[in-house]
Amino acid sequence: MIATYVLIGIVVLALIFAKMALVIIPQSETKIIERLGKYYATLKPGINIIIPFIDRAKTIVALNRGRYVYTNTIDLREQVYDFDKQNVITKDNIQMQINALLYFQIVDPFKAAYEINNLPNAIEKLTQTTLRNIIGEMELDQSLTSRDVINAKMRSILDEATDPWGIKVNRVELKNILPPQDIQNSMEKQMKAERDRRQAILQAEGAKHSQILVAEGEKEAAILKADAEKQAAILKAEAEKESAILRADGEAQAIRAVQQALADSLAMLNEKAPNDQVLKLKALEAMQKVADGKATKIIIPSELQGLAGLATGITEAVKEAK
Repeated sequence: MIATYVLIGIVVLALIFAKMALVIIPQSETKIIERLGKYYATLKPGINIIIPFIDRAKTIVALNRGRYVYTNTIDLREQVYDFDKQNVITKDNIQMQINALLYFQIVDPFKAAYEINNLPNAIEKLTQTTLRNIIGEMELDQSLTSRDVINAKMRSILDEATDPWGIKVNRVELKNILPPQDIQNSMEKQMKAERDRRQAILQAEGAKHSQILVAEGEKEAAILKADAEKQAAILKAEAEKESAILRADGEAQAIRAVQQALADSLAMLNEKAPNDQVLKLKALEAMQKVADGKATKIIIPSELQGLAGLATGITEAVKEAK
């Protein structure tokens, strides 16, 4: 009976010993093992075997939900520290409040465990002093508009300063920059005035553009009107020209018809009494020119009266032909 109890006790102790000897490490975590107070090993993810009561995991300080806690597990993932607002003074002696976010990662667990006592507190104090130094070199306007510059400077300085602690600072982000209330009120008034100025400029530019468009429209309309009037005048002139040409052609044809009729008459007369009749017809033409004047009475010699009747008949025939 006693042997049974002893066996059960041995089995229980063996199970407890085995449980203490087997250490399972999750991925992206590790533990620092000390053997009899001296560094022995850095455990890797998976199953690790240690000697109970001789080997133990080193305890370090970590930041959990804004509070410092003691733990023997080292998180190798990227961590974010959200620091409280702190008062800083600019180069032009303006006091304001700034808080920042720090993204870092433990890359060397040995240094993080043995090179610094309270890692989260050291990082926080270093971040605060670095931020004060950088803002102290800038004036208020520059600090408000140079977030990227401040972030880059802080990341570079903190990464170099925390390298002996086995820390890699990935980036730093300024969360809030709060000037004093009176300066905030002045800035709001300035921004409002700037918005009003830009609005007035936009309205003036809009009115100017509208006037330009109206003037250009009127200009185009005037040009089109002038072109239309010009084309109308050209067409009218061409029509009058064509009409004058047609009238001149008609008159020329009439004159040619009269001349042809006279020539035919002369030819006819010349066949009968060439010399005497031609002379009489020439005399008749002279009498017609005289008749075109202002004389009211013309005495025609008796020897020309026959030719006058013939010429009159020819003229009437030409008019009817026209």
